[in-house]
Amino acid sequence: MEIKKDMTIGELLEKDPDKAQILLEAGMHCLGCPASQAETLEEACEVHGIDVEELLKNLNK
Repeated sequence: MEIKKDMTIGELLEKDPDKAQILLEAGMHCLGCPASQAETLEEACEVHGIDVEELLKNLNK
């Protein structure tokens, strides 16, 4: 599965819960928040000041 920046956090974690660790290490500590489940990776990166392209590289390893 290729992870893309328009994928929601909820979608990603439903398909691969193990990716939560990568998100947490990147600084996304809001994974339990209900609003984050409908947020895209790109939107979440903007809010948290994270480089979306770098995060995608790590998620797609």
